[in-house]
Amino acid sequence: MKVYFLRRLLLVPITMLGVTFLVFLLSRVVPGGPMEQALKAGKMAGEGRGTGNANKEGGLSEEEIEDLEEEFGYDKTTGVAYLQWLGAWPKERRLSKKEFHEGGEDRLGGAAVTDPETQTIVVLKGSGREVLVTRKGQEVVSANYLGTETPIAETGWRVRIETPEERRGRWARRNKDVVANAPGNYDVRAVAYKVRMDGLLQGNLGRSRVFGDDVGALIKSRIPIALYFGILTALITYGVCLPLGIVKAIKHRTALDNITSILVFVGYSIPGFALGAVLMVYLGARYQIFPLFGLTSPDFAEMGRWDQLKDLAHHTVLPLLCYVVGSFAYTTMMMKNNLMDNLAADYVRTAVAKGVSFNAAVFKHAFRNSIIPIASTLGGLISIIVGGSILIESVFDIQGFGQLQFQALLGRDQTVIMGTLTIAAFLLVIGNILSDLIVGLVDPRVKFN
Repeated sequence: MKVYFLRRLLLVPITMLGVTFLVFLLSRVVPGGPMEQALKAGKMAGEGRGTGNANKEGGLSEEEIEDLEEEFGYDKTTGVAYLQWLGAWPKERRLSKKEFHEGGEDRLGGAAVTDPETQTIVVLKGSGREVLVTRKGQEVVSANYLGTETPIAETGWRVRIETPEERRGRWARRNKDVVANAPGNYDVRAVAYKVRMDGLLQGNLGRSRVFGDDVGALIKSRIPIALYFGILTALITYGVCLPLGIVKAIKHRTALDNITSILVFVGYSIPGFALGAVLMVYLGARYQIFPLFGLTSPDFAEMGRWDQLKDLAHHTVLPLLCYVVGSFAYTTMMMKNNLMDNLAADYVRTAVAKGVSFNAAVFKHAFRNSIIPIASTLGGLISIIVGGSILIESVFDIQGFGQLQFQALLGRDQTVIMGTLTIAAFLLVIGNILSDLIVGLVDPRVKFN
């Protein structure tokens, strides 16, 4: 068994790499990505300012478009951009650029500057310090802080040269055109930057373009809400459905069994979000018994501890009812049918014939075998508990993990989509492993050799 689960755990990183790379690839090729969204917003802003930006692509200058490409990794190939998101490839940060303008004048002393030796001054982003860059051809001869002999490499900065050909090639990739059609007025450019490993492996999921916050902090703030409803749903579902299934199996075809079956299947036939809308209209808006939206009242922070608990419970009733109504029928009927099959088995009849009481035959023999199919689904509770419900959270305007995924999809927020997907996929894989482990513990006949 240990070897089996060790192999399963070793497959987790490979599975995660495959899932995240596939979604990362789709997010770059599907229309409506972050670059297109930013260009659309820039175009609308440009139209609002008038026709002065007609020579700009999408209302943005080429420098602004390049900044967007570098922010979202579109200046790199898909493989390199994915490795940078993963944190396995260094990123260039705080890029500062300045053209050399060959044949012009040196801004230091007004002397004429000619190729192959030229100079330019770059202002470093983040620090505001000026750097004098000297090149010979396509090689950097020196890059020192202005007025000193101190190389910027001592403070972690680097400098590279971008040729006009490289800049035309970048324009052609962006516009899906041929290099020959690129503008011909590009000059040699010095690019100063810092390099660091900064991605998933370093605990950084990026920054949301829509929310403007760190993705890790966003997920961390939403997970407790999903856990709150997920744990309550699991406790109520299994705490009610398992005993109810046992009673229905023992009282099969009685009035109690028939009435509970009708109630269970009526609840199962109603989608949770649709039930939530009905409850909001009648119990919220019309009769004002429960609040219409949110998880707490606006003055929640000013309440006492007991009042906070009552307010939280008051807001929890309706969404929690929508969470549990759909899972009642499945769990209850599975428990009932499994128990009835085992009660009719030969080993239970033999135990009763040998003098074992009926209650002991039910709970000591039949129940353990009946719980095995249900135990196989327990590992999946992790992803359900954390994932929440997009539709129910949207109906009640609860800012949980599911609502965060929904908002990220609507806003084409690539960083949030990748962050939430990574968490959800990891929990799903771990849940499957836990399901195998739980089945092995419950059913001694299962051997993982």
